[in-house]
Amino acid sequence: MTIKNVAVIGAGVMGQGVAYQFAKYDYDITLVDISEEILENAQKNIRNIERLDKLLHKSTSKVNALDKISCTTNLNAVSGADFIIENVTEHIPLKETLYQELKDIVPDKALLAVNTSAVSITRLASFLKHPQQVMGIHFMNPVHLKPTVEVIRGYHTTPQTIDTTLELLRSVQMSGVVVNDYPGFISNRVLMLTVNEAIFALQDGVATVPDIDKIFKECFGHKMGPLETADLIGLDTILYTLDVLFDSYNDTKFRPAPLLKKMVDAGLHGRKNGEGFYKYN
Repeated sequence: MTIKNVAVIGAGVMGQGVAYQFAKYDYDITLVDISEEILENAQKNIRNIERLDKLLHKSTSKVNALDKISCTTNLNAVSGADFIIENVTEHIPLKETLYQELKDIVPDKALLAVNTSAVSITRLASFLKHPQQVMGIHFMNPVHLKPTVEVIRGYHTTPQTIDTTLELLRSVQMSGVVVNDYPGFISNRVLMLTVNEAIFALQDGVATVPDIDKIFKECFGHKMGPLETADLIGLDTILYTLDVLFDSYNDTKFRPAPLLKKMVDAGLHGRKNGEGFYKYN
């Protein structure tokens, strides 16, 4: 299967990163979101991502990423895509509504990747006409600096779908680790427990934010501590993911820390809006 046109649904932080990564390697991108304001902000951020990538990380791409990206609020625009990557918020009712709309839009030949950290690929694929052509790709943030992703095999996903996806990822200098479809897969099933327990430790007054992160960086050699990681991912996304894991496994070990809920209610979502466990303004 030849892939030339990639549609990216959702122009938030992850969608911006995915659109940039594929545009950088000369794919034609259709970037879709619900408002012109969101898309204008996405274009500005993609321009900044590209500038920093070329300045700090010595990207050798001669492609101007924004020249390869067409922005639209019309979901029907994905009907011309060979490969669709969906990036909307980790909120199951929202995703299910979107997939009900996509059922009559996704072309028969297209593959569709769910960019998710926890939501069931099998469940979302069931809304579409060709569930065998649906898989998950769990991209990490920032996309252009995290070359390895989880590729999630749903119940109906065929080997051909997985092979084509891995080939596509290689074409943009990325690699995939194939895992099976259980909530949270590997990365977030383990990571969310660590982040959530670190928040409980902070809530209980065991240590300060910097000291909790310092232990993980200086004792274990992690590049980032769990609270820094939470800010990078987004505290709202952390909460959504824990809610999905809690509901999916019916296991209290995934119960979100009350402090996390309080911070999300207060609008402290991390880097993307300037304040979480740390301030970024």
